[in-house]
Formats: sequence, structure tokens, C-alpha cells
Amino acid sequence: MEEMIPAWVDGRLTPVGKLAVHQQGLRHKAVSVFVTEGSRVLIQRRALTKYHTPGLWANTCCTHPRWEEDAAACAVRRLREELGITGLFPSYADRIEYRADVGAGLIEHEVVDVFVAEAAAGLVVEPNPDEVAEVRWVDLYDLAAEVRRNPERFTPWVRIYMTEHIDRIFGARMLALR
Repeated sequence: MEEMIPAWVDGRLTPVGKLAVHQQGLRHKAVSVFVTEGSRVLIQRRALTKYHTPGLWANTCCTHPRWEEDAAACAVRRLREELGITGLFPSYADRIEYRADVGAGLIEHEVVDVFVAEAAAGLVVEPNPDEVAEVRWVDLYDLAAEVRRNPERFTPWVRIYMTEHIDRIFGARMLALR
């Protein structure tokens, strides 16, 4: 059965199949999480079997909440499902809306609740190979520079986050680390 996610149809929030949402470019709810350790952020390269943006680098994890699922609970769930990360409780950072072509005739028009979680050194990460091809830690500002130099290696949303919203997402956290 296809996963149903919250999307706006005729101005009303309605459960709609995930693929249909992207085929029609419907505005819909999403969640993005960044796990940090000091000034470093954990990023993932999406599995090659993903139906859009396979093999591209993304933030720690991202998804769509299930119908009537709380965004914070969704963030915790996806950390566990995608990366085997438990015991972190991300803090709400901001809400960002964007629209981007993700290839194959699919459009992401997302209203994203963005969360950030600070991890202790030695965080155990066990990527789910159906979701994640690989992970790496990178300094936040090195990531932003890498996105500017090689945007084709990154998902559209990471390009948007790093070029347009880095201060909104990481502002006070990163200023304290400088």
C-alpha cells in the first residue's frame, strides 16, 4: 500500500499518496534533520534505489510525516529508520518552504519543519542500505562551500538550505562555535 502523506488539495490538508504528491507537485509537509557534533554535520548519500535523487548527498535525514504524525516524532522515527540513530531528540530550528524539480518529472513542493540535534562524540550510526549509500561528517562551512562548488552532487533541498537558509537553520549554534 502506498504511503499517504499530508498535502494541501484545494486549500485543505488531505492524505495523498507520496508518488502522486510528487508527480502533481502538490504542496506537502516534510521533515528534515541535521545531526551535528560541534561544527560538523552528518550528511548521507542517498541509496541508488531511491525513486528520486538517488546517489546524491543530502542532510542527515529527511522524509514526509505520516498522516497525523507529529513532526518531532517523525524526526526521531526517521533518524532510527534511516541511520539506526537512537537517543537523540532534535530541536525545532525553523520552517522552510521550497519548490524544486527533483528529476524524472517529479516536483518537491515542501513545507519543511527543520530540526537540529547535537550528538556526542562516538555517535553510533548504522545506515539502512535501502535508504542510505554512505554517510560522512563534514564541517558545516566546508559543506556550504562544497555545495557552491559542486551543486550537482547534492539534492536540491540541501542546495537550498546551504545557500539560502544556513543562518536560519544553524544561526546561534554555529556562532557559538566560532
